Amino acid sequence: MTSSTWSSACSRAQATVRTRQSSTLITELPDGPLTAGQIHSIQELARTAAHALRDGRTVLVRCHSGYNRSGLVTAQSLIELGYTSDAAIRLIRQRRSPLALNNEAFEQYLTTGLHVAHLLSGLDTLG
Repeated sequence: MTSSTWSSACSRAQATVRTRQSSTLITELPDGPLTAGQIHSIQELARTAAHALRDGRTVLVRCHSGYNRSGLVTAQSLIELGYTSDAAIRLIRQRRSPLALNNEAFEQYLTTGLHVAHLLSGLDTLG
């Protein structure tokens, strides 16, 4: 991916997971309420990142500003690795910024559990 493609991709509100010796995963995400499909994408990104970390690989997670979308994927990756949601959120804020995960909906997704948020978001499509 060229640097101009990279800049363009990040300005379209995407979350990116890149692992050394592997592929790059990119998904479109708003910095606001997510659909069931978008939550499922977060779960897939987080599982991929956690699996790579367990294998001793380096993982890069990024989004346009580096606070909410990347924070959500990183926190969910930590949860996949055994952290509680509170511990994951606290670690993200300690290491990145106290402003990280300032999107209340994203914090609620993590504390409720993405699996529950996915089910609840899926109810919107039934009506």
